[in-house]
Amino acid sequence: MVALTLLPAGVTLQVTSGATILASAHAAGADIEATCGGRGRCTSCRVKFVSGIVPPPTIMDEVQLGDALVREGYRLSCQCRISDPITVQVSPPVDDQSFQILGGERPAGAPMPVTIDAGVSKRLVRVTLPTEEHHQTSDLEAVLTAVGRTPDDCSPEVLKNLPKALREHGGEVTVASFGRRILSVEPGDTHLLTFGLAIDVGTTSVVTTLMELASGEQLASVSSLNPQAVFGGDLMSRIAFAQFDPGKLRKLQTRIIGLLNQHIEQVCRDSGVLAKWIYKVVVVGNTCMHHVLLGIDPSYVGLAPYAPVMRHPLTLCARELFLKVNPEARVCLLPIVAGFVGADAVAVALATRIDESAEIRIAVDIGTNGEVLLGSREHLWACSAPAGPALEGAQIRHGMRAALGAIDRVTLEGGDLKLHTVGDASAQGICGSGLIDAIAVLLDAGVIDWTGLIDLDHLDRLPAPLRGRVIKAGDERAVILARPGESGATREIALTQDDVRQVQLCKGAIASGAAMLQKIAGVPDDKVAELMLAGGFGNYLSIPSALRIGLIPALPEPRIRYVGNAAVLGAQLALLSEAERGRATQIARNIEHVSLAAHPDFQDVFVDCMNFPRA
Repeated sequence: MVALTLLPAGVTLQVTSGATILASAHAAGADIEATCGGRGRCTSCRVKFVSGIVPPPTIMDEVQLGDALVREGYRLSCQCRISDPITVQVSPPVDDQSFQILGGERPAGAPMPVTIDAGVSKRLVRVTLPTEEHHQTSDLEAVLTAVGRTPDDCSPEVLKNLPKALREHGGEVTVASFGRRILSVEPGDTHLLTFGLAIDVGTTSVVTTLMELASGEQLASVSSLNPQAVFGGDLMSRIAFAQFDPGKLRKLQTRIIGLLNQHIEQVCRDSGVLAKWIYKVVVVGNTCMHHVLLGIDPSYVGLAPYAPVMRHPLTLCARELFLKVNPEARVCLLPIVAGFVGADAVAVALATRIDESAEIRIAVDIGTNGEVLLGSREHLWACSAPAGPALEGAQIRHGMRAALGAIDRVTLEGGDLKLHTVGDASAQGICGSGLIDAIAVLLDAGVIDWTGLIDLDHLDRLPAPLRGRVIKAGDERAVILARPGESGATREIALTQDDVRQVQLCKGAIASGAAMLQKIAGVPDDKVAELMLAGGFGNYLSIPSALRIGLIPALPEPRIRYVGNAAVLGAQLALLSEAERGRATQIARNIEHVSLAAHPDFQDVFVDCMNFPRA
């Protein structure tokens, strides 16, 4: 065994010689983020050697970190094997504690556009308790008689607290039910206290909202980064981590259930609601997140033909998932469409009413595992458009999430770049919306050409301040966004040629998804009545910048609108209305899934979509 000390936590682990730093840390429960799943394809797991023998760099260290960081003692923890006692500094580039995640908030005073019928009912009854020893009845029979139910409608779990509940208020109890199923028998009058949760489990972020089931009022909301991200930033990385390994699958499942219980504790604390009064939970998410939450092996979702284990809607007890709400609460998972078009896409369709539209509309949920919906009440198509984690800051030289200090907007003023950061804090790096803005500005200025190349041949055409930001260091081309001291930056923040290529891959995935659905449906741009941008990231990006780089179809701006975190809104609809939950099942059945990779034209469309629109 060898001693491994991790800073800044100051934790010392005894690990097996020959194991990697990343695997050793994860095995001990210490988090080192590995966006690519530990395959040496990003820099998120990098560590800096503080003491001990610094091992020679691997080829992936050289490729991902570059010569300067390697010489400073940085290594990729997924590639670095331990043979001697060492101390390393885990190096997350920024503080991610103030990140922006779009929740499921509706505009103030906006009504929920459904008739509320959550399926949960509470009834106050007075039960006659036995007074003589020779009675031939039971506590349960007395309750069932009062509410018109049978023993089959009641779980044995409910019986555990039944004697005390019946006698605490002299036989006056409130019976909570979901359909015919009795969920709890509570002492006294609690019939006004009915609550539920709508949860969106995304690849990158998780959003939980607490709602009153009788009125539809949103009482509290909380959002967090998905803690599974330390094992892989995208779905394929996470599937690869857990593939055919029940122990690693359990680790992923435990992480997400632990976070959901933290969310439950927080929304209850913020609202004053007791967790035992939460009787219904609706969960949406992509296929992989859905399977992992249930503890279902997602291995074959990641292997052709990418078949999910199940697609139907599922309802189970909260205690089966160890969620800390009412143990008998119903947890409802919306149906799945295909391997990479999940219940979150169904929720987006539910929230946007795209399936009821007389005109052709497109909904684009932009995210690590993005999805595109196109259609009307006549027909609905869907495909996966996996942007990957680059727009969340991964695989970008100075990339970061939309946390405090992230450059989130870039403009050109007076011949030079002007930056805005999240929270107006000192610039720490650049997030996805800032990347898109920066590339759009540089395209307009002629710094980047339509193929994505940073152009060094026509610098004389640029204003002097901007010209001074375009550099070439060795074989690398870059644009300096901020020098030390500019916008409060303490180091140089640059946009490299490789960064531009990563954004091209991301935008190519999203744009080609929409383009292929339009091609298959025979719908040119002028026949699209509306483009709806959904998802946390989609609602922070600049529409003009997204159009300029070709991220979205080239529609007039008035025909493009933000629709918020539509997956969360769809989950809320299914929470508050059993009719809407039923409608989700019908939507999933009616969606035609399009496998882009299997289409003969996809490769050409994708390559074309990687290029930027010509000015």
